[in-house]
Amino acid sequence: MLTLKDSVTINRPPDVIFAWLAHFPENYTSWHQDHVVAKWIRGRDFEKGSILYTEEYLGAKLEKLSFETTKFKKGELIEYKLLFPHSIICPRGSFSVKPLNSNGSIFTATLSFRFGWLFSKIAKKRAEAIRIHMREEGKNLKGLLENPGY
Repeated sequence: MLTLKDSVTINRPPDVIFAWLAHFPENYTSWHQDHVVAKWIRGRDFEKGSILYTEEYLGAKLEKLSFETTKFKKGELIEYKLLFPHSIICPRGSFSVKPLNSNGSIFTATLSFRFGWLFSKIAKKRAEAIRIHMREEGKNLKGLLENPGY
């Protein structure tokens, strides 16, 4: 299993980050220029069992993804599994927020891939595009939450 992880320090408390995530469909397109749409298919606000549908460009390819929330701890953790067919290669991911100090947090996004060494070798460009996208999302989220005019 290959796990891609990106962490960023955000000078905002965890509750501010989770308040932003609570409006995920509304905030999705402002998060990254390659995000197209996000909407709840079942449930909402990352409650366990809720399903989120998203579209985003990864490189030049439009990805249509569905995620089911598997675990939610308000202010701390969102874990999800990708649904078929993407679950064959990438079964799960998460967003976690750890308090750093009274006004800061560490936001971490992770994605896990089956066939880690094979995925890295065969889909090297794709893996790098995912790493870049995750890094950009972290940087953008930091900008959005620290600088409202970002």
